[in-house]
Amino acid sequence: MFLIDTDAVSELRKGTKANPKVLKFFALADHNDHALYLSVVTIGELRRGVELLRHRKDVRQAKRLESWLDALLSEYEEHILDFGAEEAQVWGRLRVPHHENALDKQVAATALIYGLTLVTGNTRHFDGLGVDLVNPFE
Repeated sequence: MFLIDTDAVSELRKGTKANPKVLKFFALADHNDHALYLSVVTIGELRRGVELLRHRKDVRQAKRLESWLDALLSEYEEHILDFGAEEAQVWGRLRVPHHENALDKQVAATALIYGLTLVTGNTRHFDGLGVDLVNPFE
């Protein structure tokens, strides 16, 4: 079972222009019936992307990204993991002594609580946190 980080799921938005190794990872996961999950943190990061585009007055791109996000929410509806009190406890521990990458540490805490392997290209953000990692870009 895998928790998909924002960079990996965002790569899928590129369709046929996406990184072939990422596409292969998702195809193999589907073929092998691996459960894939998203964190509410990822949903928030994607929503932020929509709102940044809207704020910059790029309404066309904002609508395109929002449509993709809506489809993603529908596809993963039963596989979106909340960030609650237990995850918050782990997150607080992960932030000491290194406080940087707070959102990534929330994702890491979620992966640890649920016993999931984190799928990300940003592996350096998760070094030393005890999270099992897969880099689909390699």
